Amino acid sequence: MPERRVVITGYGAITPLGKSAHETFDRASAGLSGVDYIRSFETKGLPCQVGGEIDDRWIDELKDPAAQRLSKFSSRGLKLMMIATAEAARSAQLDSVLQREKIGVSLGSHGDNPAIADVQHLQRFYDGQGNWDMKGLMETGGYSFLNFFRRKPDAATSLLSMQFNCKGPNLSFVSACAAGAQAVGEAYRLIQEGSADLMIAGGCEATLNFSGFIGFVLIKALVEKYPTPQKASRPFDRKRNGFVMSEGAGSLVLEDLEHARARGAAIFAEIRGYGDSADAYRITDTHPKGDGALLAMKGALDDAGLDVSDIDYINAHGTSTVQNDLTETRAIKALFGDRAGKIPVSSNKSMLGHTIAAAGAIECILTTIGMNRSIILPTINQEHHDPKCDLDYVPNEARSQGYRYALSNSFGFGGQNASLCIGRFEG
Repeated sequence: MPERRVVITGYGAITPLGKSAHETFDRASAGLSGVDYIRSFETKGLPCQVGGEIDDRWIDELKDPAAQRLSKFSSRGLKLMMIATAEAARSAQLDSVLQREKIGVSLGSHGDNPAIADVQHLQRFYDGQGNWDMKGLMETGGYSFLNFFRRKPDAATSLLSMQFNCKGPNLSFVSACAAGAQAVGEAYRLIQEGSADLMIAGGCEATLNFSGFIGFVLIKALVEKYPTPQKASRPFDRKRNGFVMSEGAGSLVLEDLEHARARGAAIFAEIRGYGDSADAYRITDTHPKGDGALLAMKGALDDAGLDVSDIDYINAHGTSTVQNDLTETRAIKALFGDRAGKIPVSSNKSMLGHTIAAAGAIECILTTIGMNRSIILPTINQEHHDPKCDLDYVPNEARSQGYRYALSNSFGFGGQNASLCIGRFEG
């Protein structure tokens, strides 16, 4: 049986730039930044004090009353994902699909990080020598099982399925910065092979608290030098010196083409291919030659049945770290050869910061919107030319330019790599 074609029939997002996918795109196309000084926890004394936060008022405004029954189980990241998926479900008219056992969920998420107050509470019942006062801990009731539940990476996938009545395949991805893209890619494969007719796929992340932040501070991955918060994320710029951590969620509705046609769904784009790989190199460093990144991009092209000459745009991983941006540039040049310098390559993270598990899904959505509007989003804060990063990074201003096929890259800590090939839907 021939593989089924997979199309995008809905999408939604909430990011530091906007309460919806289109608001995020509009503000990004204006070259605005969602990065500012962190307000949610004390950063005094830390070398990095900026991040991409989502206003709590947006969450209160957009939360679905129907999801209230699940609220106590939900991490902040899942609350963002519920909002993004509600938008995606509306645009896909998901309520009209009656056969719910053929609808699945594929989600990249890492769960909650423990709040400092939780750790302090537990410490009261530990003597430092391996002994716990379990009676005292159980009697206080101050540490709820919900704290444990919200930290389970699979909890978000389960609760999302409950909220949207999805009874098909259920997948959780915890592959760092590649998780959202892998969730989309594996959902695409499930539909291709006939295991599902429709999948909710995407990613969410909300690690902007002290315990989630400090790990990246300690491995010196976060930006430490910046003139203003809005100029902290500067992918491919010579003065880049680390990424900006952000929170957000992106949700796509992927669907078998014939299923979408049969119910009269709007079709926004087609997933043409997906490639994934592992660097098998170091836990915190990408392969210096970009071998894993190259394999993922080539895999996506091969899966799509396309040639390097077919790609019109690359939505880069582009984190603003010294090594990642150089590695990705090398991988693009190795794969595309003489064409590399002629392909627009831009990084949404210059405006959004890095939403970790959500990044691949959000960037797939922004690529899709740009494809339909014939707009390529810019890489802002391109101020100091790096001779080693010498591609067309669409500096500082959005570009009016149509594109038929695009790659969207996501490369994670630990060497997980994913690349999605997105195509304009042409019937």
